[in-house]
Amino acid sequence: MARVKSGKTNRARHKKVLKRTKGYYSAGSRCYIHAVEKNDHALQYAYRHRKMKKRNFRALWNQRINAAARLNGTTYSRLIGGLIKAGVQVDRKVLADLAITDAAAFTALCKHAIA
Repeated sequence: MARVKSGKTNRARHKKVLKRTKGYYSAGSRCYIHAVEKNDHALQYAYRHRKMKKRNFRALWNQRINAAARLNGTTYSRLIGGLIKAGVQVDRKVLADLAITDAAAFTALCKHAIA
């Protein structure tokens, strides 16, 4: 019975990790043991920050809507509440975009929500 050698498999695995960590600082891009650790952390951060990105963008949209709403004499919460009661279904991304690009349309929405 012959033993199974894993040279090719290990080499391929090492190359895959080192290719992924190219450009990392110091031994993080050259030494396999360090590169594995850096790569694992990078993948964890990437997963976590894909979720954070959504949160951050929603917060940004809310800030922009609030700033534009205050220019129109109301607050964010009153505006959103008024839009819900009026049956206007516009998501925050679109509202924030309107607030920046089309102030007249945003003002019309504000008047509709307040009324």
